[in-house]
Amino acid sequence: MRFPLLSARRLGLPRRAVSQILLTQLAIAAGVAVLATGLFLAPLSAQLDDQAMRRALAIAQSAAADPALAAGVLSSGASADSPVQSSAERIRRATGAEYVVVLDLDGIRRSHPSADRIGLPVSTDPSDALAGREVMEIDEGTLGRSARGKVPLLAADGEIVGAVSVGIAYDSVRDRLLGAIPGLLAYAGGALAAGALAACLLSRRIQRQTRDLAFSDIAGLLAEREAMLHSIREGVIALAPDGRVRLVNDEAARLLGLAPDAADSCAGRPLEDVLGTGRTADVLSGRVTGRDLLTVQGSRVLVANRMPTEDGGAVATLRDRTELEHLGRELDSTRGLIDALRAQDHEHANRLHTLLGLLELGLHEEAVEFVTEVAGVHRTTAEQVTEKVHDPLLAALLVGKATVAAERGVPLRLAGTSLLPDRLVDPGGLVTILGNLVDNALDAAAGSAAPLVEVELRAEGRTAVLWVRDSGPGVPAARREEIFTEGWSTKQPKAHRERGLGLALVRRLAERQGGSARAGEAADGGAEFSVVLPEALR
Repeated sequence: MRFPLLSARRLGLPRRAVSQILLTQLAIAAGVAVLATGLFLAPLSAQLDDQAMRRALAIAQSAAADPALAAGVLSSGASADSPVQSSAERIRRATGAEYVVVLDLDGIRRSHPSADRIGLPVSTDPSDALAGREVMEIDEGTLGRSARGKVPLLAADGEIVGAVSVGIAYDSVRDRLLGAIPGLLAYAGGALAAGALAACLLSRRIQRQTRDLAFSDIAGLLAEREAMLHSIREGVIALAPDGRVRLVNDEAARLLGLAPDAADSCAGRPLEDVLGTGRTADVLSGRVTGRDLLTVQGSRVLVANRMPTEDGGAVATLRDRTELEHLGRELDSTRGLIDALRAQDHEHANRLHTLLGLLELGLHEEAVEFVTEVAGVHRTTAEQVTEKVHDPLLAALLVGKATVAAERGVPLRLAGTSLLPDRLVDPGGLVTILGNLVDNALDAAAGSAAPLVEVELRAEGRTAVLWVRDSGPGVPAARREEIFTEGWSTKQPKAHRERGLGLALVRRLAERQGGSARAGEAADGGAEFSVVLPEALR
C-alpha cells in the first residue's frame, strides 16, 4: 500500500527553507550528542565492572598470601570467634570490600560478615578456586549482586587447603557510573550548544543567500527559470567571475552558431574557447562596454547587452538584428533609388522645359540636337558600364549609383581596365560589398576640392578583385584595421538602424568566401579599398 506524502504544512513544520535546515541541523546535532554519550557510556560500564572485579581479585590474592590465614583454616574450627574470622573481618574493613569469605575444601564458610552464616556452605560453586584457578566474575549471592574475585588458599607446603572469596558491592560500581553521567552530559550539552550556534550562524547565511524562500519556492523558481530560458526568443549567456560559461540557452546557441547541446558541452569552459577571439567575445566578457552593442557572429548581426551579477559574474543577452539590418539596407537602397529617380525627374523636368522653349522659339533643329545629345549621354553611360561589367545586377547598381553621384556633384567613374564577366557565383554578395564601398566613398568625396570616386572590377581566373577609390581625406594607417570593427563609424546614426556595420559586413562577406578586404591609400591621396574574392567566378 502506498501512502501519500504529507506536506510540511500538514505536519506543522515551517515552510521556509532556512527554518527547515535549522531544525534538521539541530536534530542532527542532538542525535550525534546522544549517540556519542551512549557510545561512551557503554564501554565505561564494562570498564568499571572490570576494574571492580580486578580489585576484588587483588584483595583476595593479598588475603590468601597471609600464612596465618591458611594455618587458621587447618587448626581452628568454623566459629565466629576463630582467628580466621578475625583476620577476614580486619581485611574487609581495611579494603572496603563488601565481604571476605574464607572457605575450606568442603566449601564450608570459615568467615563471613554475618556471623550466623559461618559454618554453612557457600551459595556459589567454589570448584574452580579449590582446583587452583583464580576467578573474576559478576554474580548474585546471599548479599546481593557483587563483583567477585576468588583465589585458592595454599598452606606452607603449597597444598590447597581452601579458598578466599572477596566481593565488592555492585551498587558502588553503579554509583561510579551514575556519577560520571552528569559530567558527560555537561560535555554533551556543551557540544550540542556549540552545534546549535553553528547551525544558527549557517542558517542565517543560507537565509541571506536563499532570500528566505521555501524549498517549494526554490524548486518552482528553478523550474520556471529553465522553462523561461529555453522558451524565450532572446539569447542568454551566464558567465562566472573567472570568465567561464555557466549557462547557454537554446536561442543563444542558435544565434552564435554553437552545437545544439551547447548547454551541456559549453558549461565550465572559458568564453574564448567557446566563441574564439573577436568582438563578440570582447563584448560578452565586458572588455567592450556600453548598451546595445553591435557585433557580427557568422552571418548574423547581433545586439548584445551585459549585466554584472552580485558574485562578480555576468549575464549577457543577445538579440538577432540580422533581419532588421537587411530591412535597413533595403530601405537605404530604396532611398537611393528614390534619390536617383528624384534627380532624374528634376533633370528631366529641366530638359523638358528647355525643349519646350526651343520649340516655342521655332528652333526645331536645335531641339533635335538637344534631344539627341541628352539621349546619347544616358546611353553612353549605360553602355560604358554594361560593356565592362556583364553581370546585370552589378551593372544596374553602378548605373543607379552614377545617377545619385551626379546629383551630389561627385563623378563616379569606372576604370578603363575593368572587365568582369557574367559568371559570378554569388552576385548578391558582391552587390552588397560594392554598394557599401561606393556609398562610403561618395560620403568621403562629397566635401573634397576635386571630388571623384573610381571603381575598378577585374577577373583573374576564378578570382574577382575590386577596388573603390575616392578623393576624400583618406584613412590613417593606424586605423585601417579598426574601421572594419563592428560599431565603428564617424557618421551620425540613422533613425532606422545603427552605423558601423557596412565595412564589418564587407570584410565578413569576403572572409566567408575565403577572401579578404583591405584599406589603403589611393594614388591621389584619398582612400582605396580592395576586396579579393577567390572562387567567385564559375
